[in-house]
Amino acid sequence: MRPQLLILAAATIAASPAPAFAQRADTLRLSIDEAVTRMLRSSDEARAAWQLVDAADAQVTAARAAGLPQMRLTSSYQQVLKNARAEMVSQIFGQKYTYNTTLNTQQALFQGGRIVSAALAANSVRGAARMDLAETRARLAVDVQRAYLNASYLAKIAQLQAENLALATNRVAQTEQLFGAGRAARFDVLRARVERANLEPLALQAAADRDVAFLEVRRLLDIPADQPIALTTALDPTTVKTIADKATSDAAPDAPRASVRSAEFTARARRASVRVARADLLPQFNVSFNLGYLALPTLNGFPTRMGAVTEAACPAGSAPGKTCQNNGWFPDRNVSFTFVWNVFDGLRAKGNLDLAQAQAKIADITFHQAREAASLEVSRARNELTRAIAAFSARQENSAQAEEAYQLAELRYQRGLSTQLEVSDAQYQLLTARSTEAKATFDLYLAAADLARVRGRDIPLPNGTTIPVRTDARNALSGPLPSR
Repeated sequence: MRPQLLILAAATIAASPAPAFAQRADTLRLSIDEAVTRMLRSSDEARAAWQLVDAADAQVTAARAAGLPQMRLTSSYQQVLKNARAEMVSQIFGQKYTYNTTLNTQQALFQGGRIVSAALAANSVRGAARMDLAETRARLAVDVQRAYLNASYLAKIAQLQAENLALATNRVAQTEQLFGAGRAARFDVLRARVERANLEPLALQAAADRDVAFLEVRRLLDIPADQPIALTTALDPTTVKTIADKATSDAAPDAPRASVRSAEFTARARRASVRVARADLLPQFNVSFNLGYLALPTLNGFPTRMGAVTEAACPAGSAPGKTCQNNGWFPDRNVSFTFVWNVFDGLRAKGNLDLAQAQAKIADITFHQAREAASLEVSRARNELTRAIAAFSARQENSAQAEEAYQLAELRYQRGLSTQLEVSDAQYQLLTARSTEAKATFDLYLAAADLARVRGRDIPLPNGTTIPVRTDARNALSGPLPSR
């Protein structure tokens, strides 16, 4: 009986629900600077840009290697089992054991400029990859802030809609009380109920928009969809205005845009590729030097001494004056010069040259287009910042006035000096003023951040600091990179 009770107790414990804190993951509190750092370190786009830089570095190493001496060490052992030539001609061809080791050194003397041009092209490709990395980091820093602040903004809108719905619910209850006391008409009760019913879908839609915005933040930062997150950074209007004023008053020359520098480096690489293709029309000179040792022992076994030809090495009974090798290592050296010129290759070299020239022209056009697009983006960003500053200044004063107007309308309605229509209109105006004020602050900050991006500046953060995402154009070929 006792074992049955134990089994029943164990089954009861196993079937009991787990505590709520074990079922729900801990909430991830995320500030905007932490979101930017996480985006720049672990996002797929950032990691792909880093891999492209690593690939470009490897291309530079491979291109430079062609101009350095090539050294290969080759060792071999051969044992002849049966040699027809030795049987037919002479035993001199019948060496049964052969040990050979050779160090081959090759150096290109002249390749028509191919090696130098290829190294320059690879170096330019590396510069383009580093500029693409800087452009990607700047874009991601702005994109993640846009997603973060959009989620915060929609959360605030959802909160305002919920508060608006709560006020409408209270007004329904208040109107029903007044109707019961004979101080309000049936029409007022119906109007209050209809107004509340009309506000409820808006509150539900705002909550849905907020949830979608939070899902976008999770997607960008690779956060599990079921992981609760709390966005802890809120935009301070005073700090945002300071950031915008600083961006407006910045009269320093614009830094070279990373995307423009990338297109310029790509054009350089294409022009260097033309010289590489032209090198196929020119002759090539190479030198090769072989330093090796050869051993032909008469008995199987690894040679352990240097070779020599002496009478003492001959077997007993040999003719006087006969010399033999001592089964050691004998030096084997040679040097060779190679001249190669493709007299006719079926117009392959000409086709490659024409292709390289066409690609170089396309790269030059792309560079020109990138420069024009960058200039246009700067002008557009400046205009957007000017508009955002004007809208921000207007909305700041409008929100305070709408708050005061709603409080007065509510007080007048409670004292019977105002109608329900006036209160509803004041409430709607207050909701509009608050939402547009939040939107104006949101737009102003993003306008300042986007202007910093297109001007090649470090990306600002809401707390007044900046995220260094640029790579100095002067050090793009070999300078330090931002930390991963």
